[in-house]
Amino acid sequence: MVPDVAPVSDDHVLTGLAEEAVRALAHQLAAQARGAPDGEGGTGAAATAAGEPAPGALTELDRLRALSYLSRAVERCARDQAAAAAQAGANYPQLGDAWGITRQGARRRWPGLVFTAQPASRPLPSTQHRSTAVNPFSIDRPYSVLLVEDDLADALLVEEALVARGMARTITQVTDGIAALEHLRDPGTERPDLIVLDLNMPRMNGRELLAVLKDDPALGTIPVVVLTTSAAPDDIEGAYRQHANAYVAKPVNLDEFVTAVQGIDAFFLDTATLPRP
Repeated sequence: MVPDVAPVSDDHVLTGLAEEAVRALAHQLAAQARGAPDGEGGTGAAATAAGEPAPGALTELDRLRALSYLSRAVERCARDQAAAAAQAGANYPQLGDAWGITRQGARRRWPGLVFTAQPASRPLPSTQHRSTAVNPFSIDRPYSVLLVEDDLADALLVEEALVARGMARTITQVTDGIAALEHLRDPGTERPDLIVLDLNMPRMNGRELLAVLKDDPALGTIPVVVLTTSAAPDDIEGAYRQHANAYVAKPVNLDEFVTAVQGIDAFFLDTATLPRP
């Protein structure tokens, strides 16, 4: 039976314990790589008379090399754990707090996570992605959003704003129109409930993608909201001429940006009645 251990909350104590554990693990890993016994040091009895380490003895460089492997392993494990936490409902502020960094730092460290937030302040039935009182064609899967955006920073902000509403959802991000069409036409991919589309992208831009989508009988009924930096009248008129369902110019202010994205989400999730997928 494992004895009870009192929790340690002091950051300095935890840091010290972590460093001690890492040093011991690095020594063990370096010893295994060298074929040296676990308890053998880098200099001392194993050193030759000339001052060089004996065969199999550990040096500072051996330990440094072992630490580099540990560092890469920690990064991979942290990425996997962050992804699992995002799937379990955590958002970027929570991930940053767990790692001891800011929300922005968490977005930079683990970009492109797929978030599945569970209902918080307003619970929904677990088998429905929107209220049956509003939409009688609710289906047994999470609400799905396809984000077509090549700017990583904006994509992360959109994802965070959507997840922050606390509704069960899946979010897929692609970086241009061609990737969006490949995703939408993949037989193994579920049709999204909403497409959020930037205009200015490489390969196939948002204008070209919008024209293709609205001319495709299989995809033309998916609601498309243009979310872009442009407030040019020609872009706005052109988007509506190509049957965009809404056009939103990205606000410069961060809070206003989040509010705009959440407003889009709230309308299509809570208010609008959408066609069957």
